[in-house]
Amino acid sequence: MTTSTNTNSPGRSGSTRTTEAEPDQVGRVRTSYAPDHDGDPDPGEIVWTWVPFEENDGRGKDRPVLVVAREGTGTLLAVQLSSKRHDDDREWAPIGVGPWDAAGRESWVNLDRVLRVHPDGMRREACALDRPRFDRVVGRLTERYGWS
Repeated sequence: MTTSTNTNSPGRSGSTRTTEAEPDQVGRVRTSYAPDHDGDPDPGEIVWTWVPFEENDGRGKDRPVLVVAREGTGTLLAVQLSSKRHDDDREWAPIGVGPWDAAGRESWVNLDRVLRVHPDGMRREACALDRPRFDRVVGRLTERYGWS
């Protein structure tokens, strides 16, 4: 993946931009598994959106994220995926391989960084993560942040 300079990338700017959420300050979070391949992001789905770099300097990448919860305001909470190995890092959870990565590489999700995704900030729906892997990720997030 390359760093995109396209200012029209969904999720990059304006009211539909993807932002970093404070996971222990988002209030009550009710996770649910509700994938529906309908073109809208739903909990349990891996979708592609613009994700700002952690430096928050305007740069970022179009990348896959796992949607884990829908907020009352209509936005979604998600965790970013990476194909970079994180075997010994407790802030990352392995989710294996899936159709979100055309190269068939193993993936990890970043438990330490929760993103707020606007439904209109999604570029495309990739696939649903199976329920057991989704439940493992949500279990780790619930343990870490006290979500329900």
